Amino acid sequence: MDYIRLADDRGRANFGWLDSRHTFSFGHYHDAKHMGISALRVINDDRVRGGAGFDTHGHRDMEIISYVLDGALQHKDSTGNEFIIPAGDVQLMSAGSGIMHSEYNASANDPVHFLQIWIQPNIRGVKPGYQQATIKQHGKLTALVTPDGRDGSLSIRQDATLSRLALQAGESIELYVGSRSGYLHMLSGQAHSGQQRLQGGDGVGLVRSDALVLQADTDLQALWFDLPEQAS
Repeated sequence: MDYIRLADDRGRANFGWLDSRHTFSFGHYHDAKHMGISALRVINDDRVRGGAGFDTHGHRDMEIISYVLDGALQHKDSTGNEFIIPAGDVQLMSAGSGIMHSEYNASANDPVHFLQIWIQPNIRGVKPGYQQATIKQHGKLTALVTPDGRDGSLSIRQDATLSRLALQAGESIELYVGSRSGYLHMLSGQAHSGQQRLQGGDGVGLVRSDALVLQADTDLQALWFDLPEQAS
């Protein structure tokens, strides 16, 4: 393990309507030791109160993934897309040459909890795009986002794969990266790798390492990023 990022050590921004934990440097939070892994630039763990959200703003040349953990998001963008993203769904917005969008809590009363993930694309200035899907778990590791959209996954403009990992207590998995890079973000449950204990919000990065052997102490879910060695 080349990089350990514990949940309680993340950056934090609390604006009342939004309580956000930053795995990597973002906004007013900057730490030169935590700038991302390969093309993975942002993992923000966001909780938005009922009726609140992110007003219309712009992005370009970034692949932006939303993964809803609890509640639902309401998305609207300048290309005409307007959708509700319920818990368990994965959404991918390719900002490309430029897009304006807003993200609001779909409920007036209940909070929404979601991850906002940014991955740097390997092609710039292309037409913006939007994708969303409900992808059921198949085995321990299920692809959510891939370069080629295989097996019903969303298609990303980068040599990167995002998978959902689900283990039952006592199960284990070896996550192999070889000459590539990887990042594990724990969603829920508890696990260990060697002497390192992991729980929801914790992360482990691999850079030029062969594998991560993860042992589940309880039922768990996590996100696994298979990334190029370096961002292109």
